[in-house]
Amino acid sequence: MDRLLKALFFGIATGLLGLCLTPLLFGLEENIGLEYLFSIRGKRYAPRDVIIISIDKNSAKKLNLPNNPEKWPRSLHASLVDILTQKGAALIAFDVFFDEPRSPADDNLFAYSIKNANNVLLFESLDKETLPLTSEQGAPSGQLHAVTQKPPIPLFAKSALAVAPFVLPKVPVKVSQYWTFQTSAGGLPTLPMVAFQFYALKVYDEFIHLLKKADPAQGEKIAFHNQTALINNKGLCELIRSTRDIFQKDPSIAKKMLDELRNSNLLSGEVKKKQIIKALIKNYQDPPSHFINFYGPPGSIPTISYSEVIMERGKPGANQKKVIFKGKAVFVGVSEYLRPEQEDGFYTVFSQASGVDISGVEIAATAFANMLEDMPVKPLNLLYHLSFIFFGGMLLGFLSFYFTTFAAVTSIFVLSAIYLIFAQYQFNNFGNWYPLVIPLLFLSPVTIFSAFIRKYLEAHRERKNIRKAFGYYLPSRIVDQLVENKSEIIKTGEMVSGICLCTDAGQYTTLSESMKPDELGSYMNEYYETIFEPVVKSGGLISNIVGDAMLSIWADTDLEPALMNRACHTALDIVRNVNRFNSESTRLKLPIRIGLHSGQMMIGNIGAIDHYEYRPVGDVINSASRLEGLNKYMGTEILASAESLYQVDDFLVRNLGEFLVVGKSKPIMVYELICRKEEASKQQKELCAIFDEALNSYRNQSWNQAIAKFHNTAKIFGEDGPSRFFSDLCEKYKKNPPDETWTGIVRLNVK
Repeated sequence: MDRLLKALFFGIATGLLGLCLTPLLFGLEENIGLEYLFSIRGKRYAPRDVIIISIDKNSAKKLNLPNNPEKWPRSLHASLVDILTQKGAALIAFDVFFDEPRSPADDNLFAYSIKNANNVLLFESLDKETLPLTSEQGAPSGQLHAVTQKPPIPLFAKSALAVAPFVLPKVPVKVSQYWTFQTSAGGLPTLPMVAFQFYALKVYDEFIHLLKKADPAQGEKIAFHNQTALINNKGLCELIRSTRDIFQKDPSIAKKMLDELRNSNLLSGEVKKKQIIKALIKNYQDPPSHFINFYGPPGSIPTISYSEVIMERGKPGANQKKVIFKGKAVFVGVSEYLRPEQEDGFYTVFSQASGVDISGVEIAATAFANMLEDMPVKPLNLLYHLSFIFFGGMLLGFLSFYFTTFAAVTSIFVLSAIYLIFAQYQFNNFGNWYPLVIPLLFLSPVTIFSAFIRKYLEAHRERKNIRKAFGYYLPSRIVDQLVENKSEIIKTGEMVSGICLCTDAGQYTTLSESMKPDELGSYMNEYYETIFEPVVKSGGLISNIVGDAMLSIWADTDLEPALMNRACHTALDIVRNVNRFNSESTRLKLPIRIGLHSGQMMIGNIGAIDHYEYRPVGDVINSASRLEGLNKYMGTEILASAESLYQVDDFLVRNLGEFLVVGKSKPIMVYELICRKEEASKQQKELCAIFDEALNSYRNQSWNQAIAKFHNTAKIFGEDGPSRFFSDLCEKYKKNPPDETWTGIVRLNVK
């Protein structure tokens, strides 16, 4: 449960990170994410209802005209309009600015053709002006930024069905959006919007019917504009603006109309008309800015050369191509694709490396086609976008934390791939634009990286736990090797010099018989804490514990007196701690016995197959163990070999002679470690002196003299284990004298 809660918390944190990045990275979403969707999708077919007539270099050459289209005779445009009208074009939109009068005859001819066609839309420009403002006293008080309309010459504007602007940014700004209504100019409908509304007049009655269903009063108001009024002067633009006002004031109207269209039998079976009404409603309902759903590189919308249309007139078989323009929207303008020298191109996602951009007329035709299909690029609305980022990030974060690293990374990769396929499918088929940059380029890498970081932290924590756990059993250096996964560690070992301390507790067997196992375990833990503390404090290594026995060592490359000094101090501290432990315990007492011996030993992993122990090996350990056992016969607490007291002068010791213990071939000079010199009493010093005299008598085989001195020691100082031991031994030798080779060595045949 703890891991689940942490995973949820991390998921929420990842989702919040995505929300924080959203306003900062939306520009990248458009420049990288949207461009990627277009590049993977590639070219798609444009609606057949849209055709571009290209004013291009080839036409200028074939028609013997100047390269500059502005100098072409307008009588030629009149001929073009007449041809398109004869061929049944539903709409003719000129992306050419006719702002100056030319030849009166040509202008009149062109105006007549426009008026006669009753379906020609002309482009008007918008100019921004900055006007100074003054106060009542005449002092400057600021500036006013105004947008003014610059229509074509009045002759053409009056003859045209409507005039409308179509403003696009020039390079280096990438064109990705178009406007259905120019908000900077008071909500003027743009050329693609006017063209689409006119094209949709074929379903105008059905549109009014739906509007009356949604809002009878507003439906009657719009219905007042009949079809005849629409084609007079600016009636079409007025209709568009008034309709837009209705939808903006009451957004619910659009929803009611769409619901009615979906549920009623209106236009049943006429899918195309139904789609046009639906698109018209959405264009009035939606914000004025739309992302352009490009069809591909320049020339993706069917394009015919201007000269091809003009020169076809009068040719035999010309009527065979009549179907090309019938019922279609025709956009006329300079084509960047067919004439790259003309500066009419715009930088888009499909701009080519050769420098060929998409022309303004093709962008206008694309915008119109998007409306016709009801398929502009549709980003998620803000609420859905933020929710998608948050919950998507939450899922990625949860997976990265909850699963193992491999499973988390794999699942994140798989989910990212599935999401990318889903986003591409939505874009290709419906124009829906799902965010890619934040989910795939930021949150996915962040969560993958976090999964590896988590693995590292977990491994670090595990190693720390291993260090802590194994630190109870092994020295830190060996633990480090284990944590580093050194495969040959079981074969490692090193020769060192040091001193070994063995302990054993008397009466442990009796104690274990009187206690339950759990009670005994608890009691022994307290006992071990008592004897461990001095060892750890002095830097010793607790190598092994068995039952009531402990083995500890102080080792280095060289046998330094400092090591032996520390071991001797530790032995005395252990005895003091055990005495205090026994005095405070109400249970059976555990008297301590300690043996000390020094020399070379091998420390390493000892064992086979699947069980190893890290411990020292060598005669030093065996000898220390024998000395510890010797305490039982001598009645002492701490016995140390001469080797373990080499150059150690801080302690009061008593020479007990040479002993050949069981299993040993060489005798050991044994000393009793009594106390620190500064703590030694006069009585203890006298005991050592008298005992030394008695021991000399023993070595000289003066049995009676030795026995007397050993007994005298007991009378003066009380019961003394070593005196009793040697007194008994002298009695034995008195009855059975040793042979001539005897050197005073005490031989023990038991441990």
